[in-house]
This record gives sequence, structure tokens and C-alpha cells, in this order.
Amino acid sequence: MKNAQFSKLSGTGNDFIVIDNRRKVITNPKKFALAVCDRKRSVGADGVLLVEKSKKADYKMRIINSDGSEAEMCGNGIRCIGLFTFVKKIAGKQQSVETLSGLKTVTILDASKGLVDVNMGQPKDERTGLVIKTGGKSLPGCFVNTGVPHTVVLNSSVDVFEFGRQIRYHKLFKPAGTNVNFVKVAGKNRIEVRTYERGVEAETDACGTGSTASAYITNLLGKTKFPTDVLTSGGDVLRIDADEDGNLYMSGSVTYICEGKIFY
Repeated sequence: MKNAQFSKLSGTGNDFIVIDNRRKVITNPKKFALAVCDRKRSVGADGVLLVEKSKKADYKMRIINSDGSEAEMCGNGIRCIGLFTFVKKIAGKQQSVETLSGLKTVTILDASKGLVDVNMGQPKDERTGLVIKTGGKSLPGCFVNTGVPHTVVLNSSVDVFEFGRQIRYHKLFKPAGTNVNFVKVAGKNRIEVRTYERGVEAETDACGTGSTASAYITNLLGKTKFPTDVLTSGGDVLRIDADEDGNLYMSGSVTYICEGKIFY
């Protein structure tokens, strides 16, 4: 039986097993994630984060979802890995991180409180005015890529799992599929978001890229203004802001839960 040193962190309820993999301790990330993310038979998590060597940044982040698929980017994950690498003295308070969706910048605002900010970059591939026909309903929606693809539906009263699953595989978003966010506007600077997450294939307590996408779309539609506070389904709040160049920033808390040796 193999084993590895691990830490477990949570970014506003989105939990991860984090491994320093610069020496290639984990050689089969998909198999590892399938084994250790199982909440009944192992530590359990929404995904695995691997710290690997990078030639163009302080380190490279790999994100392996609980179903074994690899994601391009994860907003809560990059905040968790940022705190992990700071605590482990792999990187400082200002970090450059290589991801499959490009270089990102992470700032440790207050390590003692777990406050971490990340420059999510500029959103792309936006599509507004979509009509998503599924489950006997026609839902108005918008699409944007904030590191990974997200669909935003301004309707929080539908069954998140059922409609999230249907939209995730909808023909409008083939071949990659999409994450799905169901949004309620609660004020000029506040929204409530529930997210069906691709790769986890369920609703998660929070999704950083989804919160970013939702705040961006509601601002684009003139329903909110930056900075926008996002209340996640887990009860935590993420703050989304933008600079004059159109870069989006996400800040929120990270909890360092535990560390030890994991067998798989």
C-alpha cells in the first residue's frame, strides 16, 4: 500500500486534499483522486490539488476533480494552494501560479485569518441572451469562461441538482460541458449563488470561478455593481471586484483543516 504526506484545506466549504508533488510522489493523479476523494472510504474531498515545479512561475497547480478529471482552473482551489505553499515556505505572500488556464497571481492578505486574494484575470467567451430549453422549461442564461466554463441562470428556485445536471451536458455547451450557477440578486452589491460543479457532478458548498462568473454576469447585465459579495450555498461570502483593465479579483477565507499521512 502506498502513502503520501497530505494537508486538507477548505476554501469557503470547497474542500481539497493538497500534496507537495514537486518530487512526483503521485504518479497517477486520476487513480489517486478517485481513491482519496471518496468520503466513505478515505479522507474525502471535492478534489486534489498538486503542487508541481514550474519554469515560469513559483509553482504549477494541478487540479484533479473527485471524478478523476483534470480542471483548467479552480478559484477556491488556488486560494487553498496559495495558503498551503505559504505555510510550507514554498512561496511567499505574493505568488505567481501556473495553471492550465494561464498564469495567476495569488496574494496572502492575512495568513493567520486565512484571507487570500487571487487575480482571476479577464473573463472570455461570454455569451448573453441564451435560452436553455431543458426539463420542460426555457431558462434564460448567460455563458462566460472565468478559467473554466460557466453558465449563469438568474433563477434560484429550480432543483439545482436536476437542472444543473441537464444544463451541464446541454448541446449548447458541447463538447466541454459547463458548470452551472443559479443566481438570486439580493442587492446592488450582493448575490446568492448555488453551483452545480462539473467534475464533482453535484452541488458544492462554494465555487470560486462560479462566484466570479456570476458576479461578472450580473454586473454586465446592470443588476449589480462591483465590489459584489457572493453568498455561497455553504453560508460563506466571497468578494468579487474588478480593476479598470477588466481583471477580476476574488477574496475570501481559507481554513487549514489538518495534515498527516494518507494511504491509498
